Amino acid sequence: MTLSDRLGRPLRDLRISVTDRCNFRCVYCMPREVFGPGYAFLKRDELLTYEEITRVARVLVELGVEKIRITGGEPLVRRDLHELVARLRVIPGLRDLTLTTNGSLLAQQAKRLAEAGLQRVTVSLDSLDDAVFRAMNDVGVGVETVLEGISAAGEAGLWPIKVNAVVKRGVNDHTVVDLARYFKGTGIIVRFIEFMDVGATNGWKLEHVVTGREIVEMIDREMPLEPAEANYRGEVAQRWRYRDGSGEIGVITSISQPFCGDCTRLRLSPEGELFTCLFGAKGHDIRGLLRGGASDEELRERIAAVWRAREDRYSELRTAETAGLPKVEMSHIGG
Repeated sequence: MTLSDRLGRPLRDLRISVTDRCNFRCVYCMPREVFGPGYAFLKRDELLTYEEITRVARVLVELGVEKIRITGGEPLVRRDLHELVARLRVIPGLRDLTLTTNGSLLAQQAKRLAEAGLQRVTVSLDSLDDAVFRAMNDVGVGVETVLEGISAAGEAGLWPIKVNAVVKRGVNDHTVVDLARYFKGTGIIVRFIEFMDVGATNGWKLEHVVTGREIVEMIDREMPLEPAEANYRGEVAQRWRYRDGSGEIGVITSISQPFCGDCTRLRLSPEGELFTCLFGAKGHDIRGLLRGGASDEELRERIAAVWRAREDRYSELRTAETAGLPKVEMSHIGG
């Protein structure tokens, strides 16, 4: 089934946030001064159960979803995540099942996740400079912990592995080339992400953004690059190959070169709301239907109606005014 929104964009990708909690306090996502000891996270009975998540996912695959990415918060802080992976993996028609994680708990869980049916992982690592990285995650976790997680993922067969790095001017932009060099030739793809105005707590300012073009130029000066074709419609990262054939990098340019026109992603929040845009302010309640006795057909009709009505293109319309509007936090619905 092909389901399209008002701008003709098909539904292909589902991102499932399984928790709003995280064991990091990254300054660009969950700053400690906001997400401190008194912050009211979701209660356990407010979260969708794995059974409920699987039911929604099954309906969405029937509606055209081919790829599911599990996110958070930090998804690996949710207990027995491998059980959800095993449930999702057997949904007929699902082609790709992946996970985004900060990597701090990956070394302990990679093998079990792979055995449950997870296909690949994306790991966040903003710098190889240990002092810079510890300052950015603000909980004192060192680079080595994340590198151990990446290594465990590789040993478990969770390939291809991608590494995501959010680049913020004056914070970690001076470490971009080192990160690219470290993974060059390993088969691991580093994707550099422009600092985005997701949510309302990360103190975003345009002058903090290092553009994708600047990032490519930095790396190209030392390790020559050439553009590569996108793998598929809706791929978020622009691909760049090393001219010596030793791999590639990606840049995600939501600020400087928006890609709303090809966005095929729907997001499910931990408490069961559907968001049609990463920068959305309000979701569409699905938990009420799930717990109110709705049939699969009723779920299907509701979800299809949400997608058909979709006309979001925040990044293409972004202005000084819209950038300050209320938006759901990145830590709540993932990237």
